[in-house]
Order: sequence, then C-alpha cells, then structure tokens
Amino acid sequence: MFDFEKELANLPSDPGVYLMRDKNDTIIYVGKAKVLKNRVRQYFRSHTNHSTKVKKMVSNVARFEYMITDSESEALALECNLIKKYKPKYNVLLKDDKHFPYIKVTMGEDWPTLLATRRQENDGAKYFGPYQSMDVIKKNIDILRSIFKIPTCKKTFPRDIGRDRSCLNYQMGKCFAPCLGKVTNEEYRKIYEGVCAFLNGRHHELIHEYEEKMKEAAMKLDFETAASFRDKITAIKMLENRQKAILTGNEDEDAIGLARYGDLCFVLVFFVRSGRVVGRREMRLNDVGEMTDSEILEIFVKQFYDEASYIPKLIMLPHALEDAESIESWLSEKRGSRVKFHLPQKGEKAKMVAMVEKNARLAVEHFKLTKLKQETAKKNVEELAKCIRYEGHLRRIEAYDISHISGTNAVGAMAVLIDGSIKKSEFRRFKLKYVEGADDYASLSEVLYRRFSHEARTEDDHFSDMPDLVLMDGGIGQVHVAKKVMDDLGLSFPVFGMVKDDKHRTRGLVDASGREVELPKTGAAFLMVANLQEEVHKYAISYHQKLRKQEMTQTALDLIPGIGEKRKAALLIQFKSVENIKKASVDELCAVPSMDRRAAVNIYAYFKKEEGGQPI
Repeated sequence: MFDFEKELANLPSDPGVYLMRDKNDTIIYVGKAKVLKNRVRQYFRSHTNHSTKVKKMVSNVARFEYMITDSESEALALECNLIKKYKPKYNVLLKDDKHFPYIKVTMGEDWPTLLATRRQENDGAKYFGPYQSMDVIKKNIDILRSIFKIPTCKKTFPRDIGRDRSCLNYQMGKCFAPCLGKVTNEEYRKIYEGVCAFLNGRHHELIHEYEEKMKEAAMKLDFETAASFRDKITAIKMLENRQKAILTGNEDEDAIGLARYGDLCFVLVFFVRSGRVVGRREMRLNDVGEMTDSEILEIFVKQFYDEASYIPKLIMLPHALEDAESIESWLSEKRGSRVKFHLPQKGEKAKMVAMVEKNARLAVEHFKLTKLKQETAKKNVEELAKCIRYEGHLRRIEAYDISHISGTNAVGAMAVLIDGSIKKSEFRRFKLKYVEGADDYASLSEVLYRRFSHEARTEDDHFSDMPDLVLMDGGIGQVHVAKKVMDDLGLSFPVFGMVKDDKHRTRGLVDASGREVELPKTGAAFLMVANLQEEVHKYAISYHQKLRKQEMTQTALDLIPGIGEKRKAALLIQFKSVENIKKASVDELCAVPSMDRRAAVNIYAYFKKEEGGQPI
C-alpha cells in the first residue's frame, strides 16, 4: 500500500520531474518542479483552489514517483520527453490534425537533392517549413527550380554523370545539367547552399552575391553567364515584391498568438525570417477550459519547441510565462545561443502579435464552419440512406464515369464521398488498357474489375477500403454492368445509376430492377448526389483532355518532315509551346536557330492542314 504521508514528507527540495500513476499503474500525469516537495505537496494538501480537472486527476492517483535533476532546464527537457513518450491522460497535448509538409534539402549527402516530405529525421538534411499544404510546397519548389535551374529528373549523382546526352530542360535553359559532367561537386553543393539561403529568407545576401558574379562575368565578356545571374536576380526580386515585409531587421523571430473556443484553444506560430513571414503553423490544444492563457502558452511553448527543427533567437508572445526564465534557459541550451521571450506592447512587433492572434481567431471560425459542414454532410447521408432504404451508415460512396471522343483516349474515373464530403485524395483515374472503340459498357467493366479485383485491393491501400454504396453515371445498363462485375468477384454492394433529364441534369437514381428513386429536388440528398455526379464527370473529362493534350504535344512536331530533336528543342525554346508554334508565320519560324525555309514551310503547312485551312 502506498503511504502518501510518508512519501510526501520525504520529498526532496531539488528540481525534478514527478509522475502520477493510477490504480493500474498507468502514468496519468507528468509535471516538472523547481522544488519537488513544494510542488507535489500542493496536489494533496488543500483542494479548494484546484480546478475541476486537477481534482479529478488527484482522485485517481494511486501513487506517485519522481526523478531528481541537476537543474530546472534539465527537468524541463525530461518532462517533455516523458509526456511525448507516455501521452498521459491529464496532460494537455498538442493536437496536430495533419503532418505539415517541409521542404527537405539533403545537405548531409555529397550530391544534395531537393524534395517535399512530411517527416523530419536526424539525417543531416536541412528542413524548411512547415508549410500549410503540399500545393504551397510545389509552388515554392517551382520557384526554386526557375531560379537555381536545379534538375527535375530522377537521376542519381555522381552515378549517372555522363551516361546520357542532355535533356530538353537543359536545351531550354531550365537545368544546369550536372549529368553532363560540366559541374564539379563543389560547384554543385554551392548551388544547393544558395537554395538553403533562399529558403532561410536570405534574399538580400543572394542578390548581392549574384550581382557580383554578374559583373565579374560581364567583365570577362561572358554575357551568357551574366544574363543567367541577371535572370536569377529578377526572379528573386519579383518574389520579394509578393512577400510583405512586416518587420525591420535581419533577426529570425517567431510570433505566437492564441484564440479560445470552449474547451479548445487554437495556437498559431508565424515564422518571420529577415522581416518576412516565410511560414506558419496551426496547432490545437483540447480540454483547456479552466486554464489561463499564460498556462496554455507555457504548455504549448515547451511541447512545440521540444520537437522544432529550428529555434529562433526571439519568440514574441501575447502573454507572460510564469516559468519564462527556466524555459528561456532550456531553449538556449537546445539552440546553442541565447533565446529570449518578448511581450511587445507597441510598434511593429506588437502589430505582428496582434495579426497572429487575429489569424488564430480566424482558425476558430474555420473550425466552427468545418464542424457545421460535417454535421450537415452527416444529415445529407442519412437522408440519402432513407431514400434508397439503406440500413446503416453510408460512410463511403463511390461514383464512376467514362469519357472518350469517338472511342479514342478512353478513360475511367472514380470520385469518392466520405461521410458526405468530397474526398479528392481518394479519387482515382483509369487509362483503359484492353477496350478499343466506343464501348462504354466494356470500358466500365474494365474499370470496375481493376478497382475491385483482389490484386488491386492489395496493391493500392485506398482500394482496400470498400464502399457502402456504388453510383454509376448512367442508367440501368451501367447498373447491370456493375452488378455483373460484383457477382463475378463475389462482392455485394448496393448499386444505383445516376440518371439525368433531357437537359442533362441529375434527375434521380435507378436500381438494377429499373425502379427509380426520386430524390426531392430541394432536398440535401439530391444536391449531394448531383454534386458527386458533376465531380466524377469533370474528373473523367479533365483526364481525357490531359491525355489528348500530351499526345498532341508529344507527336505533332515528330510527325513533321525535317524536324528532328535539335530543331524541336529550338522551336520550343523560342515559342514556349506547340500552341504558339501553330500560330507562327513562316518568317517567324525561319528566324529560329537551325531552321531553314523548307522546314518552316513544312511546319506551317502541317498545322494549317490540321486546322482544316488551306496550306500555302
């Protein structure tokens, strides 16, 4: 039997960490203390000032234990590690609904690469972010590639140096082509060091460096190299103009703001580098109803910066932390230099913190709206289930469509609803392999076999999640095709066709017996089905158009007599696209390097004939 009085009397006066355990010996709370005996005794002496949550936690404590540390900052580090390891029930934990993406530069390798990732590892690479979404990452990577001309291919260096001739990107001036062996390892790494400097917000340093190199190249009459540096400087300045400078100075700073909603608290961090916001992160803490803003901030700062890949010199806060001095000391040890908290009262920094808090309030409103949408979607699904007489919850609904023009480039598409909401990450498209010509039923059969076969379900994790309802874009014929596939594969899902009226608008649903299920036109279920039908149709059409465009781009110039790889590259460099080449006159085509009049006439005549016009 654990003797509380005896153990409380024997508590030391040292700093350390204490662990509360329940009757099952599970750790339910981890805390740290400057003086262990004072802090732990507070829980078991007087309960009058305790919050409801603390009272409940204490009532479940069967025993406690503690670990002594040499300093309070060591106690902080140990507390963070134990919370992370055990995730105790009564500790407030950061909730991150998604793993935010980072840009990773593998500087730990001899020949670095650039990629997007959702995981940070201790592998010598440099991580930049986090960013709000993969779309933002892709845009930033596109900017980096346009400025630094880094490779987009999957070649591995130095293994692939000298194995192939230069690609079209090099000929178009979009890659510095290390594969040709013209770049030393030192020069290669220097380019990626520039990438890291750029991602750190060191734009002015890069501009100054490139200006010096541009002047040096011009002095040597190497105008091509000078022009490449000029283009890089222009691209960086254009990006700077799009980024709002909100603080002066070159220090790295983080600004933190929070907003509360019931028992939830949304905390936002803006990452400010060289006066510009380069990223942000939103986190959520649950069950904070009786805690003060300062207490919430302290929990957040300890957990967030314990895992952060980078800690800035200055962290701006809206409220003071009770344990600010020891947390500053701990963070300074982690960073390797002084870290300071700042509570700005006026000026640019105060405006910055106010802006972050405004964004936190917007996060609360977004959460409310998302919650409302989820509740509405749930009602929509319940209404649809009632209309089709389905017993149970329609969690996953899949819709299918086929797209082609006169049987060419036929494709299939699958759109998905999860709990009544469109889930685009679950969408899938199918380029038909076995069906030729305009046979919608055979095409649909192939798509469904490829989706529902055992092999597909084991190879694609998303395909292992089976639907509760299958909807076909079409009538009873499409439903019978789907039913036959299900029977062949030993599967059984309710299948309905999404039928349209004379104006090609959703009318209702039809089952395999021909029974039409009329959905009330003003009802939520009707709008949900109509939206899903539109989504799968658009997805199929967009994929079909993409394949046609790729086919035209890849083959048009190849079919013209006298146009080889060199001339094709020169034309694309000059006109940027096949569409622009189509619009060019013979004289404009003749002006392209390596072109002669005969080849220009061939190009002009080919595209005029394709458009149905009269060749020259």
